[in-house]
Order: sequence, then structure tokens, then C-alpha cells
Amino acid sequence: MVAWIIAVAEKADVPKVLKMCLVHDVAESRVGDIAFMHREYVTRHEELAEAHVFQNTILEKEVAALLKEYAERKSLEAKIVKDADNMDVDLELKELARIGDSAAIGMQKDHRSTIRAKKLYTKTAKRMWDEIQKTDPNAWHKALTNAWIKNSKAAK
Repeated sequence: MVAWIIAVAEKADVPKVLKMCLVHDVAESRVGDIAFMHREYVTRHEELAEAHVFQNTILEKEVAALLKEYAERKSLEAKIVKDADNMDVDLELKELARIGDSAAIGMQKDHRSTIRAKKLYTKTAKRMWDEIQKTDPNAWHKALTNAWIKNSKAAK
């Protein structure tokens, strides 16, 4: 959803963005999702895994082109998918920090703030990142609960 919103706001090729979102992490199904810290010690063969997943399928060439484009980060669509991938981490950290996870709180304060300036490509993603930092992840639930209580037959 995040990539879709950014794609519409940035006037990008939405179908391409959505396809790229579907396949950009496909190698992780074979090689695992390795955190940035572990990458210092582990060698993954993502390109091999990516090739194997779609080998001899009707999607092989299209997926290969999408993955190449994503890896190069030159197109607006590739930048949008990477922005959404980065922001996914921030959304999760925000939720974990809200329930008191000290590691999440520390990560938000210590280094996630550099993500906006150094890792986000689009203006829309940067605006969304700013809003994520200001927003209570439970605000929607509180508003819905308050509306339900206000409109409850028992309250009348």
C-alpha cells in the first residue's frame, strides 16, 4: 500500500511499481532475509535465487527485467519500491516503540532518523516519513472506539 500511495502521488507507472513490489524480495524465499548487520559475515547469492524462482516460467524475462531495474535504482519506480521497503521498517518500529519495546525506541532515536535524509528518494516518501514520526499508530483505533461509544444505544 505504501508503494502504491507513493506511486500515485509521484505520477509513476503504478502497475510496474506493484509488480516490482511483488518480486523485489523474492530471493529471500531461498536465501532468507538477512539483516544489514549480518551481511558483514554472510554471503548470499540473491541473483542465483532470483533466477531459479522464475526459471522456465512465463514470467522469467519480465521478472528479471524488473529485478534488474530495482537493483539499479535509476527509475522512479525502483526508487519508490525502495522507499516503501525502507518505510516498512519505520512503521514496524513505530508500532513496537508504542508498546514500549526499548530496542525499537533506541533504533528510532539512534539511526532511523538518518533514513529520511540519506535513504529516501521521493518527496512523497519524505513527507510520509515525517507524518509517521508524528502519528500515534493507535489513533485510528481510539477514534473508532470513541465513535462507537458515542453512538452506542447503551450510552443514550
